Amino acid sequence: MFRQNAIVNASSPLVSVDEFVAELGSSRPPAVLDVRWKLGGQSYVDEHRAGHIPGAVFVPLGAELSGPAGPAGRHPLPDPAALQAALRRAGVCEGHRVIVHDLGDGFGAARAWWVLRWAGLADVAVLDGGWAAWQAASAPVTAEASTPAPGDVVVRPGSMPVLDAAAAAGLARDGLLFDVRAGERYRGEHEPVDPVAGHIPGAVNAPTLENVRPDGTLLPADALRARFAALGVDGSVPVGAYCGSGVSAAQTVLALAVAGVPAALYVGSWSNWVADPARPVATGPDRG
Repeated sequence: MFRQNAIVNASSPLVSVDEFVAELGSSRPPAVLDVRWKLGGQSYVDEHRAGHIPGAVFVPLGAELSGPAGPAGRHPLPDPAALQAALRRAGVCEGHRVIVHDLGDGFGAARAWWVLRWAGLADVAVLDGGWAAWQAASAPVTAEASTPAPGDVVVRPGSMPVLDAAAAAGLARDGLLFDVRAGERYRGEHEPVDPVAGHIPGAVNAPTLENVRPDGTLLPADALRARFAALGVDGSVPVGAYCGSGVSAAQTVLALAVAGVPAALYVGSWSNWVADPARPVATGPDRG
């Protein structure tokens, strides 16, 4: 269901390496979550143990920021109680700032940002450029295990707008629904993961990789606003996004937030859509 009255974070959802370093040295440093992740489910826990941002706790995207894969999608919403337990283990406290990072493509970190915002945490930011930017800046790295005191955060789900399949179909028809996968997947020419190729009828292709610079940092807000305006965002209709399983689309929702545009996420995305063979599928370059 698309909740148009959901909370939208008013503060910037991005933080630079320099800003992050300054925050780590402050009297009340943020909780830091390492969400290094790649499509296919590879775990980066060993890489985390070998070297990470001081104080960072590794949080597996598939096991703790998603529910079990199934008809609801490959990365459905996590159980709120399980998510709360995971965040408390990571030292996240009520009202405390959280900064998340991934390898640098923004996918895992954006998903973490979105899930935490959905869970009711108001002050969450993504390290722009992720681990790659941190290393490029020769910022501090440690192999010492992080052992934060248990947190006391309370998960209050529903604070970000969410689409189910019916709402996604309605938004594609009456609003603006972005399919952020690569063009060949949208057109139905190539589908490497799911059993059916194509897109939701009425969806507009807006590959999420076009939101970033070559170094993985997001385009500046004015460039993102121009890009989304060219794709039809004019404030007159609600906006949403989907991908294969609700991860890379979170990066587009993050980019829209930087541009000042609230947007809903179809968490189940294409992996949920094609789980029901009765749902229509469009192919080719047109919205269908």
